Amino acid sequence: MTVAQVDAQGRLRHFLTLEGLPRTVLVRLLDLAQNFDDRRGDPSLRTALAGRTVCTLFFEPSTRTRSSFQIAAQKLGADVLVFDASTSSTSKGETALDTMKNLEAMGVHGFVVRHKEDGAVAVLASQVRPGTALVNAGDGRIAHPTQGLLDMLTLRQAKGSDFSQLKVAIVGDVKHSRVARTDLHALRTLGMGEIRVCGPSTLLPDDTTLAGCTVTDDLDSALEGVDAVMMLRLQRERMEEGLVGSLADYHRDYGLTAKRLKRAAPDAAVLHPGPMNRGVEIDDDVADGPQSLILRQVSNGVAARMAVLEVLLGE
Repeated sequence: MTVAQVDAQGRLRHFLTLEGLPRTVLVRLLDLAQNFDDRRGDPSLRTALAGRTVCTLFFEPSTRTRSSFQIAAQKLGADVLVFDASTSSTSKGETALDTMKNLEAMGVHGFVVRHKEDGAVAVLASQVRPGTALVNAGDGRIAHPTQGLLDMLTLRQAKGSDFSQLKVAIVGDVKHSRVARTDLHALRTLGMGEIRVCGPSTLLPDDTTLAGCTVTDDLDSALEGVDAVMMLRLQRERMEEGLVGSLADYHRDYGLTAKRLKRAAPDAAVLHPGPMNRGVEIDDDVADGPQSLILRQVSNGVAARMAVLEVLLGE
């Protein structure tokens, strides 16, 4: 379902996907996120969303995304309603739409929604009344726009805002990863010089997702000289049996080790959206090593989500 994210005046109404988002809007969000990161602890920020109510409406488990949205909303002075699907009337058969409409009737101004179904958040966004904003906190295998925003912020901090001369490798389970699809949209929009995608053929999409990318199943060649490595979680809960062999075999062929990382540029940044399967897609000495920006990504999640909430709900 197509729902307009940006209105005729160029104002962001919802934040559902990075696909097709104008570069000017994406850069404006990144600039604002950087400003919030620079102003961490500034008490004056707590007036930005005073009197507004944000509901985290999650129908799937989450640690980083849910927690950072709650912190982001609180830092801007919003009231936060935490929705727990497991203890709500959804367990009695109430639909996600009815749940949202009831909460909207109680005075919620913005919903941060995670759902297991592709496109579910856009469907909900098409049903809200004017002035209510929805943020996609991850739906199905399609989109996770705030993760893409924080990933681009992290890359920009490490490598500068000009991506045109950079090379990045995205490694692992691209087929089931909403993060990979979202990052690919963002990297293209921001003019990344070269995008390499690496993984076993069974875990690579067979649609147009990888258009314009260099695709390989050889991790060593994919890593050669890259400026950033974006590792992906092996999403066993979303895949069919038989798409990968043993976890040991996967680690042997696609796990990022310190030895393999030496093939990348000496100052190559290592990213991972989490949660990590340590010893499967990434080794401890890489995840916790000097080139890892994984905790910086987590930290930037708060600033990036503050930017989205402020643009959507600020006066």
